[in-house]
Amino acid sequence: MNVRTTFATFLTLGIIGSAACCAAQSQTSTPTPAATAPASSPAAAQPATPAKGKKAKTKTRTARNVYTGPTTIVVLPPTPMLDGEGKQRVDPDGNLMFNPPAKQIRDKKGHPVFDANGKPVFQTATNLGYDDKGRKIPVKKVKPPRMTPVSISAGTLTVDGWTGKARLNYDIADLKFMYIYAPGIGIAVVSQNQFPGAKEQPGAFNDKTLRITVDGHPMELASEKRLLGKKPQAAWVAVDRGFQLPSKFPVFGYGSATRAPYAWPGSKQSVAAKGPVQAPPLPPDVRPALLLALCPAGMMRPAGPPVLPGQKAVEQPCVPIKPAASTAASIPATTPPAQPAP
Repeated sequence: MNVRTTFATFLTLGIIGSAACCAAQSQTSTPTPAATAPASSPAAAQPATPAKGKKAKTKTRTARNVYTGPTTIVVLPPTPMLDGEGKQRVDPDGNLMFNPPAKQIRDKKGHPVFDANGKPVFQTATNLGYDDKGRKIPVKKVKPPRMTPVSISAGTLTVDGWTGKARLNYDIADLKFMYIYAPGIGIAVVSQNQFPGAKEQPGAFNDKTLRITVDGHPMELASEKRLLGKKPQAAWVAVDRGFQLPSKFPVFGYGSATRAPYAWPGSKQSVAAKGPVQAPPLPPDVRPALLLALCPAGMMRPAGPPVLPGQKAVEQPCVPIKPAASTAASIPATTPPAQPAP
């Protein structure tokens, strides 16, 4: 009985101790009322808000970055393409040539660029700006075309063996076409390269001379300097028989067109001449005289008094033409004197 009583006592103490430990553990893990607020409470649902001053500053910066300037790109009209002498270039078909239109450049954000005075800044050969998406427009490297310089010094132009022009001086930076005009023949368009409507004449360019034949008429251009290369080269020749110039003598020129109108540049300026020189006036005896207007029907201009060379004749008014009968009646009848008898 003593053993059973002792065992029952120990078992009762063990159960009581386990219950006390569980109660203490549950008491320790229970959160405080402040930390166990429900998820649906207003304090847990509201996010943290920034201060009022920072929010206002952010809005101000965003408003400043908005672009309110013009968005239209200014485009200038095409301008005439000029050559070294200041004349407008023409293509081989005779059409006038123009430069491409100049466009206003854009910045990295795609907005039009203006200078300090508010004027638009246009594209250049080395600066094309950006496109509307802010990408840099690359500059394409264009290989310059091959040029053929020709220098004619103290040249002589002959047609059918007769000298038509002498002392020709031309410095051609890039030879395209030569023009040789002869009265009664037309204009011969000559080139070292093939072009539409031209016929080849082998060996025409030979050192310092150019010899071609047009409709059986030999034409020759001789210079003191070599025209093209050391070896003879062929020439391509086309004839425009309908083209005429108000000249009684052959005319030489060069240009870049194969159809009328052709270019007729002046010869090289003399080294001794400094600045523009005005030619002296023509002598009075060689100045052209303008024709008078025709008189109405039935009228004529009587002959005026004789004038010396260089003097200006007085314009005579138109007078009615008298009938022949009245003219004959106005002449008095005269009897020849009697001849003495021999």
